[in-house]
Amino acid sequence: MNDTFMKEKPVLPLIASMALPMVISMLVNSLYNIVDSFFVAQINEDAMTALSLVYPLQNLINAVAIGFGVGINAQIAFQLGADNKDRASAAATRGLLLAAIHGLILSLVCIAAIRWFLGMFTADQTVINLGVRYSVIAFSFSVVISVGLAFEKIFQAVGRMKLTMLSMLSGCVANILLDPVLIFGLGPFPELGIEGAAIATGAGQVLTLAVYLAVYRKVPIPVRISRRHLAADRQMDAKLYSVGIPAALNLALPSVMISALNTILAAWSQSYIVILGVYYKLQTFLYLPASGIVQGMRPVIGYNYGAGERTRVQKIYRVTLTMCAVIMVAGTLICLTVPHLLIGLFTDNSNTVQAGAAALRIISAGFIVSSVSVTSSGALEGIGKGFPSLIISLCRYIVVILPAAFILSRLMGPSGVWHAFWATELITAVVSFAVYRKTAALPD
Repeated sequence: MNDTFMKEKPVLPLIASMALPMVISMLVNSLYNIVDSFFVAQINEDAMTALSLVYPLQNLINAVAIGFGVGINAQIAFQLGADNKDRASAAATRGLLLAAIHGLILSLVCIAAIRWFLGMFTADQTVINLGVRYSVIAFSFSVVISVGLAFEKIFQAVGRMKLTMLSMLSGCVANILLDPVLIFGLGPFPELGIEGAAIATGAGQVLTLAVYLAVYRKVPIPVRISRRHLAADRQMDAKLYSVGIPAALNLALPSVMISALNTILAAWSQSYIVILGVYYKLQTFLYLPASGIVQGMRPVIGYNYGAGERTRVQKIYRVTLTMCAVIMVAGTLICLTVPHLLIGLFTDNSNTVQAGAAALRIISAGFIVSSVSVTSSGALEGIGKGFPSLIISLCRYIVVILPAAFILSRLMGPSGVWHAFWATELITAVVSFAVYRKTAALPD
């Protein structure tokens, strides 16, 4: 492959070719999230509640792994754009080492804290015990998750999107197939219940990493993992963390938001916690494909920024924004037309289905405008501007939505929390576009 294709190929077909494998992967990953929750919900509603309460910590682990991976991705793409392959290889090598360390720390801390964490949101010992049983197994795979996602971002940084799609699909499909087998004990396998869901997830993650390792050994790419780059490199580490920390915080902030919203909703009924958990499973069908487009855009915009192609950077941003908006339009229409069907996949409680359908209709009002913040945040990360990207996420997940949810819930009841979502997306879209224009210093 021509290493300069990222600044020579027309923008729309380039972004489409880079994004399509990621969108497919993200859609399958969304399907995994839905299927996993669907099978857990068949155990009982307590199991689904436990999974919803554990989600913020799971998201935290993924956020740190993906966020730091974004730092690796941005640095590799920038160095390749500046025609410095040795420094790109240093970014890949140091990135993998640090990712493994992060995974080990997260595994130990999250397993130690899980019972205390669950106790913050429920006094139901059945729910707590189910959550602990699931988490101890799932969190044990944190090192595998961190290293696997680091490899994903390395391959994406050099434009090998189809290879990352292959690896991600392998893990997701394995997880989907293993879920019913291990949860309900099909064939020769014992019935493991919620522990079976955790083991299925871990097995899929191990397979994903195994595929990355096999591909790395067989497929030549512009960057290579080298022992000589394992030595301390403060300058490179600083560059990785300058994007990786804000990106990780961007992804971890939803965990803080969900935990805070769970606290607000718990004042009314546990059913609203279930609804919020179900919504965050369903919204992955929109935001993960949009993330796939952003992942396809990120190395392209970083490469061109490193190469000094600022006008092309502007065009890349506009094309990505349009593609994300198309996905959000589709999601809005679906949530407005069949919300009862979507919520009914996870619970047969008629009251929960009715309240959940109303929540989806309200929240979906903010989907389309959220394209601006999603695209702007990803573009800023791609060009190595991590902290301006963090400003956008702080507005979206903390600064605007939490006060809005608290105040509106006091005025409107639980529905006030749902109205806070679309109001936040509208305000954040204005902020994010202004931050992006100023930070990227694009020409008019």
